[in-house]
Amino acid sequence: MLTLKARGVLVDGSLWELREELYLTRRAIQYVIDALWELDKLPSINQAHQIFYKMLRKQGFRAHQCKQAYKYALGIVRSAKKNKGRKPVLRKLSARLDKYDAVVDLENQVVVIKLRNKTFKIKLLHRRNYIRKFMGRKWYEVIISIDRQGRIWVSIPFRWIYEPYSPKRLISLDINLKKVVVYDGRSVKRIDTRFVEALYLKIHAERVQKKYSRMWRHNKRILNRIRGLHRRSRNIVIDWSRKFAKYFVFKAKRTGSAIVLEDLEKLWFNVSQKSSTLANRLSRFAYCKLQLAIVTKAIEYNIPVIYVDPRGTSTLCPKCGAKLSYTHRLAICGNCGFIADRDTVGTMNVHLRGLRGMWGSLGSPLNAPAMNDETRGSGRTIDEPMTVHIKSYTSI
Repeated sequence: MLTLKARGVLVDGSLWELREELYLTRRAIQYVIDALWELDKLPSINQAHQIFYKMLRKQGFRAHQCKQAYKYALGIVRSAKKNKGRKPVLRKLSARLDKYDAVVDLENQVVVIKLRNKTFKIKLLHRRNYIRKFMGRKWYEVIISIDRQGRIWVSIPFRWIYEPYSPKRLISLDINLKKVVVYDGRSVKRIDTRFVEALYLKIHAERVQKKYSRMWRHNKRILNRIRGLHRRSRNIVIDWSRKFAKYFVFKAKRTGSAIVLEDLEKLWFNVSQKSSTLANRLSRFAYCKLQLAIVTKAIEYNIPVIYVDPRGTSTLCPKCGAKLSYTHRLAICGNCGFIADRDTVGTMNVHLRGLRGMWGSLGSPLNAPAMNDETRGSGRTIDEPMTVHIKSYTSI
């Protein structure tokens, strides 16, 4: 599924009434969550229907809106208990509506929703060319929300048929905190990220929180300052990830290439078993958001995506497969004389594993690109390879 998300403006109905309806919806779902949380065993959908349906109907909610409420609450509570977390508390003003309570007219960029006994008509504020991509496709639900600034947001998940083409070549990607390294089988290109900038804002917010440890929750000025820093950090990561994903996917489409990524799904979990400090640093690094942005854009344009095992991508020689030795970030192979910096080694090995996954071939011998100043920078020697759950090479 791909989601159409756009700002909206009310054409019919008042913002105050819409906010009130979303508030009542949130309160009803929170009541269901509180009741489910006290149970030792969670009920099925049919059992939840027997428990909560009449109560929600008495409060004026429509039949299908009741079903969406306890279905959503069940999913939240099940996830929280599975992860051994705290009782969920809803903060966002939002409502999920199915086809019986919403009408989507993309031709006129209008969404009509029904909340209890009130109807609201919302105009979507987005580019016509972007909305045209979703015309004629099946949608599942409409999610209406209002943020702190009073802006209306509409999210509509659509069913998307993913039909990747047969690639002519591969483009591999190695994600780091400061740079993203792209390798197309011929040359290596380094692109600066904005992750460090976002990380600095997040650390600054945590310092403010630590400085006013006893009063930041109760002082509105300090609390808004902390929230503003976190919001800026998040917006930087999301904005840069989407822009880079668009550039990277268009490059792959233009050359008829498949995208090769490292499977980093279990990276944080495995690192956390070894070092809590490293896990904390890794949790601040938004590599998952960047990969998600790339995969989402790749699905939209039918670009093939291949995930490979990341173990040993920086420790093995891409030319002969021998163990590499490092001087700072410069890798030297004592077996074949291959020399390159750490990021180049990583992206080359990712590229080779993508070739194995597609054609079972090692490909042609590789030549190391010229070194740059980053290779000669000071720092630690080679880090220990991170243990990641082994998965077979698969394409999605």
